[in-house]
Amino acid sequence: MLSSARHVDVVIVGAGVAGLSAAHQLTSAGVTVTVLEAAPTVGGRMATDRVDGFLLDRIGQVVSTSYPELRRTPGLAGLELRSFAPGVLVHSEGRHHRAGTRRSAGARRSTRGTRGTRTALTAARALASAPRTPLALGEAFEQARLATALGRLAATAPQRLLARPELPALDALDSRGFPARSVNGFLRPLLSALLCDPELTTSSRVADLTLRAFARGGLCVPAGGAAALPALLAQALPPGTVQTGVRVTDASISSVETEEHGAVSCRSLLLATGARAAATLLPGLRVPAFHPVTVLHHTAPTAPLSEPALVLDADRTGPVSHTAVMSEVDPSRAPHGRALITSTVLGRPCADLDRRVRAQLAGVYGVPTDGWELLALHHDPEAVPAMPPPHDLRRSVRLLAGLYVCGDHRDTGTVQGALFSGRRAAHAILRDFGIRPELAAESFNTTAA
Repeated sequence: MLSSARHVDVVIVGAGVAGLSAAHQLTSAGVTVTVLEAAPTVGGRMATDRVDGFLLDRIGQVVSTSYPELRRTPGLAGLELRSFAPGVLVHSEGRHHRAGTRRSAGARRSTRGTRGTRTALTAARALASAPRTPLALGEAFEQARLATALGRLAATAPQRLLARPELPALDALDSRGFPARSVNGFLRPLLSALLCDPELTTSSRVADLTLRAFARGGLCVPAGGAAALPALLAQALPPGTVQTGVRVTDASISSVETEEHGAVSCRSLLLATGARAAATLLPGLRVPAFHPVTVLHHTAPTAPLSEPALVLDADRTGPVSHTAVMSEVDPSRAPHGRALITSTVLGRPCADLDRRVRAQLAGVYGVPTDGWELLALHHDPEAVPAMPPPHDLRRSVRLLAGLYVCGDHRDTGTVQGALFSGRRAAHAILRDFGIRPELAAESFNTTAA
């Protein structure tokens, strides 16, 4: 394909969700685009492996139905989301405490029907619902206080959240009006899981936006694995736009040199790779620190939990931050008659990891785990860009006229951040081309962490 198309308006290096999002914005405006991806498939870190009929995500990040870019990005109209229901189960002192949206139970949701405003406050209100075991009066009162505090957060405009003093997230939790026991028993493990940051060194502004997104929507995963989302984006682009298995060896504003197809000339270059790969092509580009993530996938003859819930271990009895029976959340991820249990470890993996994880999960799920089979263990030392304070939630995507960069390392380390950074970069390119894009949603009013 490249041998017959040696010139395009924009070359995008990297076919992750940020690059694919930018490609949609540009092609919709009539700009010619080529997306070059070194890997054999699109998606970047949003990859899914197929092993013996199982669909295994490499990074266990979840998304929220309140993410605006899931609705606004062309190509995602057909994305099917599988919700965690009742949302979250917190394992503490041998009990499971329920926290999540009642509406999410049994939900099969596409992005067409996702409206963050419709689900506002439902997650917070559901926190006051009864857990599996009866609560003492004090515990019920604290859950009601937590529900009220999350309800206020859901209704707060993002500008007001961003005007608050910026601190490490853990330091800021105590000043947000949440009950003290709820901070350690629920909010800290929840934020650690959503931010992939076990010590909560992330900016409090990012944490506030993340909690707001949780309170306004439901937690979910793409049906058919994480790779389904970038695959949809790639399929909706004009044929031949995305070229996989093409390694870029050198890049400039006017041309890109590839190992397989020689040079491709262009008017503008957009680097949409991870931060480290972008810095390799553009020396001097800042590379952030990262949060490492390890994901373990086990299979068992029967599901240890019949609910499609995200389970947090508030007691920290082992290395696992959060776990879920993914075959209950999304049945397409496991063969019929088999259970798929996916568990996420944050930070550097310890020695003898599988044994320690099994021991922890035996307590969390209340079942023996000796007979479980380990299907895969995937460790990514640069899974999520770190976002300590002070953190610029909208780092510049325009380095100079003709040279742009996007990715979750330019916004927030989430799917929402990656998609929105791609939109911002595309609109910067269009403005430099003399095309005025309509970007009324570029304010924080329509963005979420």
